[in-house]
Amino acid sequence: MNIAQLKSYLLESNRWQKILFGLPVIALVGMLWLDHSGVPVELGQTVYRPDMPHGACQPDLLSGDTGETYGEETENGINYNVRTPKNYDASIAHPLLLVFSPAGANRAKTEKMTGFTLPATRSGFIVAYADHPELSPSTTVELGTIPHAMAKKWCIDEKQVYVTGHSDGGTSAMALAFMTGTRHIPTAIAPSAAGVTYEDLRDRKCPEPLPVMIIHSSKDRLFPGYGQQTAGWWAACNKCEPIPDTIGNGCVAYSGCANGVKTVYCEGDKPHAQWPEQRSDAIIDFFLHHHTNM
Repeated sequence: MNIAQLKSYLLESNRWQKILFGLPVIALVGMLWLDHSGVPVELGQTVYRPDMPHGACQPDLLSGDTGETYGEETENGINYNVRTPKNYDASIAHPLLLVFSPAGANRAKTEKMTGFTLPATRSGFIVAYADHPELSPSTTVELGTIPHAMAKKWCIDEKQVYVTGHSDGGTSAMALAFMTGTRHIPTAIAPSAAGVTYEDLRDRKCPEPLPVMIIHSSKDRLFPGYGQQTAGWWAACNKCEPIPDTIGNGCVAYSGCANGVKTVYCEGDKPHAQWPEQRSDAIIDFFLHHHTNM
């Protein structure tokens, strides 16, 4: 993120600030997320295909460790943890799964809550779990600096950045994809229980067609119906057919989207504060489908 992009982002963000600061903060801060810190991390061993090009990175120039790394930090102090495949090859560029935390949670809680580490590293992703900062346009920009910072230490393909998160984390994941200064960062997104409505998006310029998986609950009392609204906006931006097709497991998919991108809306029945654990594997599959079809 350069200075010009940052200025562009902040100049455009007046409406976004209303979204962020208009949220029911007391309700968000008051959520209880179980403390899962200290639970052992299980890493997956991935299979590197023979046709994968070696030499994308020079391992001797990268300082990132294999396995578990704790306490990485952005320039302004947002902490994040990093997980690599057990057999991480520092000469091969990996896709990055970037996971943002909900209000009241940190990176350790989010890792346990979402359960991404084992299946994602097994599938060849490097995973980063970020703490929850105070929600604002500037902290969304700050979260967006993580992929580039990580690429200086681990062999990461910055054109393959997949972003998800729950509640505030979902809001930040979606913001990263539609704000002018950061929309170039995500390759695909899967926000869960995000606090963004159609009204917040309708006057915004669409980003380039982007694979999107919106996850929301029919029993979300904090942001009721927000997921259906934003799914419709993304489907229109992606130039999909307006009526989605049912694909099962509470999900619908829009067909005919530009550039063949997938646009999916999945609805559950859990309270707002609960991560839809049954969707974790589906999110990885959604991201993996796009990565393997690049």
